[in-house]
Order: sequence, then C-alpha cells, then structure tokens
Amino acid sequence: MTGYGKAVLQLPTKKVTIEIKSLNSKNLDLNVRIPSYYKEQELNVRKKLASALVRGKVDFSIFVEMTADETSTVLNNGVIQQYMQQLRNVVQTGSSDDVELLKMAVRMPDALKTEREELDENEWNIINEHIDIAIKEIVQYRIDEAASLEIDFKERITNIRTYLEEVKALDGDRVENVKTRLKKAIDDLKVDTDENRFEQELIYYLEKLDINEEKVRLANHLDYFLQTLASEDSNGKKLGFIVQEMGREINTTGSKANFAPMQKAVIQMKNELEQIKEQILNVL
Repeated sequence: MTGYGKAVLQLPTKKVTIEIKSLNSKNLDLNVRIPSYYKEQELNVRKKLASALVRGKVDFSIFVEMTADETSTVLNNGVIQQYMQQLRNVVQTGSSDDVELLKMAVRMPDALKTEREELDENEWNIINEHIDIAIKEIVQYRIDEAASLEIDFKERITNIRTYLEEVKALDGDRVENVKTRLKKAIDDLKVDTDENRFEQELIYYLEKLDINEEKVRLANHLDYFLQTLASEDSNGKKLGFIVQEMGREINTTGSKANFAPMQKAVIQMKNELEQIKEQILNVL
C-alpha cells in the first residue's frame, strides 16, 4: 500500500509540483493540501484519489512556485502614505528620513494587500491531467511492490506447508511419547492397574490431544490463501481474515502438541505467519 507519485508542469507564470505519498492503513485516510485558489476543486480531487487508491494513509499536495515577475501581493500605497504622515507628526521635525519612515510603515498592518487569484479553468484542466499522471505513477509503484509481495507470500506459505508436513510426520512419535510417559507415571506410583481401564483413559486423553482437524483445516487455509491471492477479487482484508484463521489453527496445534520437536515446528510456522501478517497490510 506504500507508494509515491509525482508530476511537475511549467505554466506561463508558475511552476506546479504535484506529489502523492501513501502509507499503510486499514482504511482510506486522505490529507489534501492545495493553494486557496484551487480549493473549489478539492472535492473532485478527493473523489479521484479515493477511487484510484482505495486504502492507505494518503498525503496529496500541490506546490506552486511563481516564476514570472507578476505577483498577487502589492503595496497598499494609501495606507503606507498615511502611516508615514502619522510618523512625521510624531517626530515633529522637517528633517525626517523618508526611507526610515518607509521601513517602519511597511511593517504596519495592512501595508501589503493580496489580490485573490481566481481559478483559471484552462489552467486547472492542465493541472488535472498531471494529477492523473501522478496517480498512475503511484498506482504503478504499488503494482511493482505487489509483485514482490506475491513472491514473498508464496515462499512463506510453502515454508508453512513444509513445517506442517513435519508436524504430521512427528504425530506418530508424539502419541507414542505420550503413552510412554503416562505408563511410566503409573508405574512410578507402584499400584496395580486395570489394563482395560488404562487403555480407555489413554484413548480419552489422546483424543483431547488429537490435532487431525487442525492439520486438515490449516492445509485448507493454505490452499485458500493461494487461491485468493491469484483471484481477481483478491484484497488485503480478505487475505487478512484467512491469515487469522491460519494463526488460530497453528496456535491450537501448539497448545495440543505436548511434544518438544513438534512445538519447534509450530514456532517456525508462527514465525513465517508473522512475516505474512506484517506484509499483508501492504495489500489493498
């Protein structure tokens, strides 16, 4: 979701620079900064940006640099002359330095006046075209970033699948390990046990530690993530929901593992999933 776009155009009297910056955000957070004489077009600019960028913390700016001799700020001659006359009356001498009086007068309130510049429709049409150029640039930036993210996601999903296969391979050893530990614990008690009852309790205990459903659901979530990633309606929120479900299955597997080698594989899966979670915020 991060990106940057820029367009620069030279008009007869000014240089206009258009910049768009985007950072990660769950929703669209749009900040628009444009000169006051373009303000009447701000709503249209916001609509254009919202339609093209969808999500992200977006900063849009138009910077104007005057390059001609013309300026909208002029001296308010009448006001300045009145200030100078009042200053002469204060000094009450005929030898007052007009240059010094002028320096003081131009610092007084209303000594300068700014004439409001009206929006030139032809000028705005050119600027609007360059806004489109900047938007295309930031969209292309996002597309390029998305291509690298897709590769990274696929690699990490493959890694999680590898660790899942490792968990499956360890499941048999885990069950035997649990049986051995329980049998040893009972033997240490040095009491007679009913073998049939022991088997029943062992089955009940192992059922609580069974992770077959978690393994199946996690494998399905991995497949669904890749399918969604490749589909036309792929979006960051949907992928984020799938990642949450993947995390739930991995966490449940870890809590039921009760076997150090399996827990090590679970930790590796969590690490890969955390990397996906961080990058999923970059997906629209």
